[in-house]
Amino acid sequence: MQALVPPKKFLPQSYDGLDGVEPFSIQKLSVASKQEAAQPNSALAAEMNRRREPLEAYPLDSMHMVGSMARQGVRHAILKVDSLLYYVKPGDYLGQNFGKVLKISEAEVVLREIVQDPSGEWVEKTSTLTLQEAVR
Repeated sequence: MQALVPPKKFLPQSYDGLDGVEPFSIQKLSVASKQEAAQPNSALAAEMNRRREPLEAYPLDSMHMVGSMARQGVRHAILKVDSLLYYVKPGDYLGQNFGKVLKISEAEVVLREIVQDPSGEWVEKTSTLTLQEAVR
């Protein structure tokens, strides 16, 4: 039988990373999104350089579609946000993920959002707001 080898002596090391940027900080994420927006073919580039619309201040799940109407041949959706009503049409923006209204029907609003996938890439995704009955 062979004798066991004694364990190696542990030598503690000091950690020097405290002065660096925290990996999940808002600062680091905002720098990464600005770098992504600087890419000419980025889906995010055009969105970062345009003026924000009022409904982009609210998350999509706080909005409720309560109706629709046609105005001069263009369908508009009526959205309720914080007890206020807003009229939106195709091309308007809403939600906090660069949501652009693509289509409005009598029962739903279809929009394109730009979100980060798990690998950090910005991708387009389709979302819908459906007509809500008796939202209070």
